[in-house]
Formats: sequence, structure tokens, C-alpha cells
Amino acid sequence: MFLTNHEDRFIDISTAQLSALLAIADLGTFDAAARQLHVTPSAVSQRIRALESAVGQVLVQRSSPCVPTPAGERLVGVARQTQLLLSELSDAAADDLPIALPVAVNADSLATWFRPVLDELGTWDDVALRLFVEDQAYSGDLLRRGEALAAVTSDPRPVQGCRVERLGTMRHVPAASPAFAERWRGSRGMDWAGMPVVVFNEKDDIQYEVLRRHGVEQPRVAHRVPTSTDFHEAVRRGLGWAAIPESQLLPDLDAERLVVLSRRDHVDVELMWQRWRLDSPVLARLTDAVRAAAASGLRR
Repeated sequence: MFLTNHEDRFIDISTAQLSALLAIADLGTFDAAARQLHVTPSAVSQRIRALESAVGQVLVQRSSPCVPTPAGERLVGVARQTQLLLSELSDAAADDLPIALPVAVNADSLATWFRPVLDELGTWDDVALRLFVEDQAYSGDLLRRGEALAAVTSDPRPVQGCRVERLGTMRHVPAASPAFAERWRGSRGMDWAGMPVVVFNEKDDIQYEVLRRHGVEQPRVAHRVPTSTDFHEAVRRGLGWAAIPESQLLPDLDAERLVVLSRRDHVDVELMWQRWRLDSPVLARLTDAVRAAAASGLRR
């Protein structure tokens, strides 16, 4: 295949070279890439050197693990798109070789409205899902680096080479166990500065948005629980308070496992769907499934 560089010079590169770059980006070592491609590490090294010679730039940082350079990241995106299109054009399905489909989804979506998409994908015998669980504010980075072909994101600005569409609003409501709320409720309301909070990870800003509304920049105690199910359970058990997705919260309110701390302090996150601009039947099918799930699971 041929690409052009910034000088509009045609560059002749092979799908084998792109496959080697993609395998290194995914697996982190030349040895692991060689095992996946069923060639020797020397052959992988030769392909990468030939590719770097063709484009005139270093594409792989030889570290532990090996990672693409910025120029390499751009070419990884091309490699992943090429792999998808070639898989769809070939008789891969007939040969029982699934098409790899890397998708980025935030943990709250994966635990709630996105689950019908998994139901749908479970009926597709020709696709192997490669799921990245990433905060909605950062999932666009995976598109930019070429690691994902589609992503649920909160960024309405399309990544270069992608199209974007609005999915809906995900509402998060601050809540805690009844005993926790009683312990930290004073005559003037909740003690936002004093009571412990549960966050998902260091990228989780939703709880901090609630705190800033009450003039609190840093809570006294912030517990980190980085899995969606355990995060929810930690709040149920009184470890701290957190802003819980509305669809997860409602059953707990009915069962009196949780109580709302402040209804006016809910946080609404606008979610978008970004996907590469490829004429791909698999991406089109996936997009239809995501639209359907969002229509029934998110606020419009």
C-alpha cells in the first residue's frame, strides 16, 4: 500500500510491516509480537526497521515495554484501520477468524446502559471485542493514538479522522448509606468537607465537582475503589459517599440501601460516540447497537 508524507512523497509500505507495528504497540515487546505473527523476532525487527526507513522516522521506542513514538502512534491508527478493512474484505469469517474490534467505554456506562451492546455483540460470531475501560474525558486519547476504533466520550469535538454524535445524558446523584448520611448530617446539612468520599480513580472528577459546589477543594478522606461493582458496593457499605449513576441508584433507593444526599447537586455528563470515518460494516453495526442502547438507557 502507499501513503504520502508531509512532503506529498509516496511511501511504499506493506501490510506485514503495519501488522508488526500494531503487534508491538499492543503487546509491548518484539518477542511477543513475533509469537502473535508466527515469525521470528528478527523478522519483526527487520519489518520495523524497513518501515522506519520508508517513513524516515523512528516509530518504536525500544524500551521496556516498547511503545510507539508520536509518529508511530499516528501510523498505529492507520494500521488498525487497515487491519479492520482487510479483515472485512477477506473471507475471515468463513475461516473462523474474528475481526478485532477495539472500543473504549467508561466504567459507569459499561456497568449500566452499555450492557445491551454486549448482548448484541454476543450474537456476532465474526467479531472479537477488545474493550478499553477508560474515563469518558480521556477515551478520546485512545482514538488519537489509534488504539481504539470507536469510543464513548464526553468530548463533543471530533478527533481528527473521526465522526461524532451525541448519545444522551448520564446523571450522577450524590448518595450514601442511611447510617453514613445520619452520621455526617448536621444542623446545616451534610458535612461535605469532613465526610469521606469514594472515587473511582485519579481521573474521576465527578465527586470533586459536587464538592466544589460546596466550596470544598479537597476532602479530608478520599477512598479509591477502581472497579465499578466494588465502587458501588463500597458506598452501600458506608465507606464513603459518591455520585452514583441514576440507573444504579434507583433500585437502592427503593430498597433503602442508599439515600440521596442532595438532589440539586446531581452531575449530568453528556456522552458522545466517536468512531473512525471508515466505510466499515462492522463499525456501522456496532454504532447501530450503541444508538439503540443509549436511546433506552440515557436521558435525552
